[in-house]
Amino acid sequence: MSTTVRAAAKINLHLGVGAPREDGFHPLDTVYQAISLYDDVTVAEAEEDSLSVAGSPYIDVRDVPGDASNIAVRALAEAACRSPHHVRITKQIPVAGGMAGGSADAAAALLAHDRLHGLAQPDEVLLAQAARLGSDVPFSLVGGTARGRGRGEVVEPVTDRGSWWWVVVPAGTGLSTPDVYRHFDRLHPDAPAQPAEPTGLLAALASREPVRLARTLHNDLQESAIDLRPELGALIERGEAEGALRGMVSGSGPTCVFLCDSQEGAMAVMAALSASYDVVLPAVGPVAGAHVVEVL
Repeated sequence: MSTTVRAAAKINLHLGVGAPREDGFHPLDTVYQAISLYDDVTVAEAEEDSLSVAGSPYIDVRDVPGDASNIAVRALAEAACRSPHHVRITKQIPVAGGMAGGSADAAAALLAHDRLHGLAQPDEVLLAQAARLGSDVPFSLVGGTARGRGRGEVVEPVTDRGSWWWVVVPAGTGLSTPDVYRHFDRLHPDAPAQPAEPTGLLAALASREPVRLARTLHNDLQESAIDLRPELGALIERGEAEGALRGMVSGSGPTCVFLCDSQEGAMAVMAALSASYDVVLPAVGPVAGAHVVEVL
């Protein structure tokens, strides 16, 4: 028997970062949005634990761990059943791109395992398991648009009746999240203990007006990512010159995302950027969190 769960990429519409806490983590106040780029994770009963990873034509999976260190495999260690499993991951979310692809895989594995074995664990149990795996994993379960606080793992859904069109441009090589945070600390030694709140952005989401949302997009890590990879700044300038309402680094980068005024606007920006960049993808948000797509 096997169960396949689909989980979406995330972007941060707002990412406020505070000074490091005593435990080394940075307090966050963020607004996540799940967008229509997906990984599929299949969990199957097996005679021994194993893992396989495949990518779509534009996703290089060579840097995805192929052993027990993979977060999707570690997710099964959080589960109630300890029987052997085969985990198969099919990736469409950019690897090491600031879009929580690993977190999506972990969330999908948790849900797939739960449904495979008929555990029907309450949402709060799955969310607690997810939080132990990583800051973005609870949101990958919830999906939609949500506010994250703490390390990002305390998730509260946000009402969002908009349909927001994005153009996504992954980078050829990843960017280490710890490196970006360390550089943020160097650039901002006097960062406030509490991160900036997303008040204006939440109001913009309620308005359903793309121009208003564009004005309120915010990422405290963008300066650090661009300082480490200056070509990201050039990409953002290019995308905005081609008609995007606003471009920004996704999370800790290096993927860049561009908010457009409509589906037609996104297609036009995508076509323009495709002349210079190998991979340019359209996406819409918000979309659902982790959900079952196949049971065999």
